[in-house]
Order: sequence, then structure tokens, then C-alpha cells
Amino acid sequence: MSQDPDIQTRIAETVALLRAKLGVRDKTLEASIRKAKRRLPRRVYKQAMVLARSEAMAAHPKLRLVLDTPKLNHASEVVQGHLSAINLADRRWGWFLGMLGGLAFNLLALTTLLLVFLWWRGLI
Repeated sequence: MSQDPDIQTRIAETVALLRAKLGVRDKTLEASIRKAKRRLPRRVYKQAMVLARSEAMAAHPKLRLVLDTPKLNHASEVVQGHLSAINLADRRWGWFLGMLGGLAFNLLALTTLLLVFLWWRGLI
């Protein structure tokens, strides 16, 4: 009657991964997923919502028996697989390089505009 990792444990692991990888600080899975919606791919978001809808039923001992356990296990594997694959160092490095790229472009645009202005005024 009891599964190896029951659904409540999988939901708690998913909430912990959301906190660790995406920085979402909510107590329930549904609230955490709603805050992380834009940072999750659509297929992962849909699977996470399947888990979130079953969260309240999983807490009740009799309603837990009604849940579709294989479907929920698959959903938790998909969500946890995606969250585990997120590399925080690579994400930070990408943000930093993107910021430097934007700064370099702005400096080039400013230099070009300055040179055009100086040429227009006849100082070059």
C-alpha cells in the first residue's frame, strides 16, 4: 500500500528544488509554481500543476488512495529532472556576460554617435 517514495515526499523534494534552483520561497507547491511560471518550460509547468493539484489530496489519508500514482510519479520525475538540470553557476555567468555585452554595445553606440556629432560640427 505504501509506495517507495510516496507522493508527499516527492512534492516536498520538488518544493525544495524550486527553492534551491529558482529561489521561490513559498510553502505550498502550487504557490511556488505560480511564482516560477515564466521560468519553467510549458511542458514542465503543466506537469508541475498536475502535482500541485494533487497536493491537498495527498495530505488526506483516504483521498490519497484515489490519486493516480503512476501519473504523479511521472510528473514529479519530469519536474525534478528539469530542475536538477539547472546549473546555477552557468546561469549567473550567462547573466553576467549578457550584461557585459549590453554595456559594450551601449559604449559602441555612444562612441559612434559622438564621432558623428563631432564630424557634423566640423571638429574632425
